[in-house]
Amino acid sequence: MSDVTSSTHEGNSKKTCLIIGAGPAGLSAALELLRSGGAVRPIVFEAAPQPGGISRTVVYKGNRIDIGGHRFFSKSKWVTDFWASLMDMPRRSRLSRIYYLRRFFNYPVSLSIDTLRKLGPVRTLKVGLSYLRARIAPIRPEKTLEDFMVNRFGRELYKTFFRDYTQKVWGVPCDKISPEWGAQRIKGVSIGAVLAHALRSALHIRAKEQETSLIDAFHYPPHGPGELWEKAAEEVLRLGGKLHLNTKVQKIRRADNGWALELRGADGLSYEAEGDYLISTMPVKELVASLEGVNVPESVREVAAGLVYRDFITVGLLVPRFAEAALRASGGVLRDNWIYIQESDVKLGRVQVFPNWSAEMVADPSLVWLGLEYFCNEGDELDRLSDAELRKLGAVEMAKIGFIDEGSVLDSCVIRQPKAYPAYFGTYERIGELQDYLDTLPGLVCAGRNGMHRYNNMDHSMLAAREAVRLILSGNAADPAARKALWAINAEKDYHETEGKDRNKD
Repeated sequence: MSDVTSSTHEGNSKKTCLIIGAGPAGLSAALELLRSGGAVRPIVFEAAPQPGGISRTVVYKGNRIDIGGHRFFSKSKWVTDFWASLMDMPRRSRLSRIYYLRRFFNYPVSLSIDTLRKLGPVRTLKVGLSYLRARIAPIRPEKTLEDFMVNRFGRELYKTFFRDYTQKVWGVPCDKISPEWGAQRIKGVSIGAVLAHALRSALHIRAKEQETSLIDAFHYPPHGPGELWEKAAEEVLRLGGKLHLNTKVQKIRRADNGWALELRGADGLSYEAEGDYLISTMPVKELVASLEGVNVPESVREVAAGLVYRDFITVGLLVPRFAEAALRASGGVLRDNWIYIQESDVKLGRVQVFPNWSAEMVADPSLVWLGLEYFCNEGDELDRLSDAELRKLGAVEMAKIGFIDEGSVLDSCVIRQPKAYPAYFGTYERIGELQDYLDTLPGLVCAGRNGMHRYNNMDHSMLAAREAVRLILSGNAADPAARKALWAINAEKDYHETEGKDRNKD
């Protein structure tokens, strides 16, 4: 996959769509344009040296790292058909658990005999009473994420299994976060939903619709999610699109009947690219800051500048085996894809067991390859740690909670992912002002997690990309009213289900 750094402005009869970002949204948009007849030619610009965005796979000495864990599961037939058009992915069993009080609990939380026994009679009684109280007298209106979770799980269960981990992820208390995050990430999940799911599983009854948080299996490429997006990038090139890696957007301005990008390539040289349309998946905060030659109201700049992101650090640890204490707590074998670390005496948020995603994620199958996930803000205490300090922190904390033996680490690495999670605080409550303004810019459409400042799953980002392409090909990319449908993707519970039932007949 070559890296081209010459001007991409070419005189021909075809229209051109410039796409910022080669993650799932950017590559999906490019392929959708190419597969829709090729009337609009995509040119993709990616700042990183490889495609995939957060869904890329990083290789360290033959060991593969999935940044954040990407299950390939969707209710959308269009999405699953898109994946299938690129490669066949094996089906994997899903197991996620919570590690709390040095014990393993099922996730999603199930009120099984095992769970109640581990919680103990006093805590179990508190859980039951607080859940009943939440059902009888729910908090109305739900103003914070804490309200959202307490209404669905009861205050005691929320404090036990959700509060501390969520604060690790976001760095602020749940009562400072919009309830919209819960509506998007754990919509439809409650004690009732969990119990119904457990009953269906016991009776081998498959639900017509299944919440993403409750799925028992998913598909996954043998070499991690990046394998599929590498194939998507290759397909873009094969079909006549262009892809420029190591190319960073410096400025964005209006051009004659379109848009122009000022770019900087890997060689440090600047050049320009012009197109009729622009799909942006770059962080919307940076998008607004990059705009030139258009009138951006001060209030909109204020909203964009105040948006907050949470950064992500993965510490890869190669160890000979799990410690006996972890295996005993797990019942003799540890098959989890990932484990939520609820323990408050460590900074560690989650652990991925990469061989349990795919055996080919580890170079030596006799060893255990782990991904330790930490969450930070740019410039905070954790972010300022050197790679050596982070590797040491990971090894120390894993030994402290009993997962590995002290001094057993054979090798380690650190991967830093800035702006991994768009946050639902800061100026987020005013995001509508920003959306309304962006909808007035003809031919510029946003898609993707950071492009929309929405904590989307991979398939939601792809669906937003498809909607962006539909706006362009239908001639509605300059129509603010038509563009509002794009912002609705994953903004409400019913959208995804409706999309799967009604919108996939094309």
